Amino acid sequence: MRRELKAPLGMLIKGSFDQTAKKVAELIKKKKPIKLIAVGDRVSRTMIHNGIPVDVVIIDYKIMRRSVVPLRFNAERTFKARNPAGTLTREAWNAVEAAVKSSGRSKVIIEGEEDLLTLVAVLSAPNESMIFYGQPREGIVVLEVNKELKRVIRGIIERMEKINNS
Repeated sequence: MRRELKAPLGMLIKGSFDQTAKKVAELIKKKKPIKLIAVGDRVSRTMIHNGIPVDVVIIDYKIMRRSVVPLRFNAERTFKARNPAGTLTREAWNAVEAAVKSSGRSKVIIEGEEDLLTLVAVLSAPNESMIFYGQPREGIVVLEVNKELKRVIRGIIERMEKINNS
């Protein structure tokens, strides 16, 4: 499934971080999503530094697997969880779900890797929310949450190998 999950799951906005941030801001203004969720340190930084009002950030303090200075994001709630690379742990799933369902701004700090938690964010978010994540060396992927996207994501998760109950 690695190859399948490396392809963008939604609309890819190509360009530099500044270019993509402008396009994202225009899209948000047009669509008026219920909730904005950023997955990944680079995307979260780009959105916050460009004044985009993110509700939830899901970060691991790494960009391209290299440690970075922790993101400054004033959140009402902070959740922490472990999630090794290439997995979805129940602990991380619960943290993302709680953050997305909380009112106000939330931050999820992952020890491990946050990439696959985009899938959890889709399933946890209300329809008409938007989720943003980075497509390495290309741009930002935009997911518009709706019933069809949730169906697709459930299908992906159902095909994942279960390695234990955690």
